[in-house]
Amino acid sequence: MFHQPHLCPPSVARRGSFPATLSTLGLTIVLTSLLAGCGGGTPASSNSGGTQPVPPPLTLRGQPIGSASVVPVAVGGFRVTTVEPAQMKALVEASVSYGSAVTGTPTCAVTLYTLRYHTLDGQGADTEASTAIMLPSGSQPACQGSRPVLLYAHGTSALKSNDMADLSGTEVRTVAAMFAAQGYIVVAPNYAGYAGSTLDYHPYLDASQQSADMIDALRAARSVLPGLGASASSRLMVSGYSQGGFVAMATQRAMQRDYASEFTVTAAAPLSGPYALLQFGDAIFNGAPTLGSSGFLPMLFTAAQRAGANLYTSPTQVYAAQYASGIETLLPGSLSLGALVTAGKLPNDVLFAQDSLPQSSGYSRYFGADHLLSSAYRDSYLSDLKAQPCNASNNAPLNCAPAQALRRWLLKNDLRTYTPVLPMLLCGGNQDPVVPFANTDAAVAYFRAQSMGAGLLAVLDLDDSALLGDYRTVRAEFAAAKQVLKLSITQAGGSNADANQALRDSYHAGLVAPFCLREARKFFDAAPAR
Repeated sequence: MFHQPHLCPPSVARRGSFPATLSTLGLTIVLTSLLAGCGGGTPASSNSGGTQPVPPPLTLRGQPIGSASVVPVAVGGFRVTTVEPAQMKALVEASVSYGSAVTGTPTCAVTLYTLRYHTLDGQGADTEASTAIMLPSGSQPACQGSRPVLLYAHGTSALKSNDMADLSGTEVRTVAAMFAAQGYIVVAPNYAGYAGSTLDYHPYLDASQQSADMIDALRAARSVLPGLGASASSRLMVSGYSQGGFVAMATQRAMQRDYASEFTVTAAAPLSGPYALLQFGDAIFNGAPTLGSSGFLPMLFTAAQRAGANLYTSPTQVYAAQYASGIETLLPGSLSLGALVTAGKLPNDVLFAQDSLPQSSGYSRYFGADHLLSSAYRDSYLSDLKAQPCNASNNAPLNCAPAQALRRWLLKNDLRTYTPVLPMLLCGGNQDPVVPFANTDAAVAYFRAQSMGAGLLAVLDLDDSALLGDYRTVRAEFAAAKQVLKLSITQAGGSNADANQALRDSYHAGLVAPFCLREARKFFDAAPAR
């Protein structure tokens, strides 16, 4: 759900990378893919659900494995261990949407490290993962002394090699320039199942595992900072985009609910995430799939299955016959989503059979002969949805008892279960075809129904056309960026339909992401100490 490198994709065979590169008029749209995963430990069988492994000693969680290693960066034909501000600016201008105009001109030099650590897998057993640590340095006051910490959760990636310590990645460059080069210490876990992990699957959108993974990465990073000559202040921020938006909110919830004596989060900014996971799943199965569904749903099914949710006894109960074999080990892997489509391993965003009903208006592209999910499985989901409807009220949207296994798993991982007690920014765009803004609306409605503290919740819909309000300037900038993108397509000889498709493909990762991240940094900079 979210870009390649991460969260959801614009289309399985045609997706915007995170973020897509946009220059003033000659915008270049990188049409790649958008999904991800993580791991380590001993794999469970695909139809797991019997005896659960004995949890590891709690003393292992968050312990570093070895020491932090500096990661050299290729700059101008050389490999350097510290990227100077001018070098970072050049990297940003080359590949980040809107370049330093959105990230800000880098102030600090940045050094990247990678560190492996102990965490938990989807069944609570010990496993290994790795995290990037980005450290600012330099002569400016913002680069010296005790620095605020950003714990950042990345978006979905189809590639197991995805590594937040690799500055060649667009998302990594964006975060490094937006935060580390502005004086933040950034801790950005890869998640179990990705680079630095031996786990053979990723616990995708498993709120308990993913929040534990983030917390353990932060613990490990904190323990090695003194040895790296770095000092963290008391200001701790949590953010993430797309899948990472979900992970960021789950992490803040865990810190508030379960680790309040260990962590005091100054502010949080979950961005474009699927927070209302049960509502999200219900909408997809009820006839309104999203771009990238045929890529991220197999990751979600596998994560649930490996956590003991017992979704099926054989993949053929869920998937169409031509895709069932091998799908449990497909993602994350060595191929992008587009390459998986070309290889016949996944359909091109066709989720349901041509005659499968219901079909929402405007969603015909997700129905066809070459579909991913079996009609019988969809029918079982819809039968449960009819018998056990949820989301009946903003105050208690999860006051329901689904019997179907996938709906039970989605309910278990839906984040509408607590009330944040800190400043929180939720940002996205209401035309998002990958992670619908309905997720943000649902989270906002729930938090407000729980009487979240006055003035704590800030909400930014970049596609809100209102001319008034605190965010009118950034909304105007976002509207202009969309027009520039469309104009670049038509001036190059493309049709209006081509321009609209380019906008749709780039919207989630290429357009919304950089603007939301910039507003998150502003929000963090202004957040009062707690």
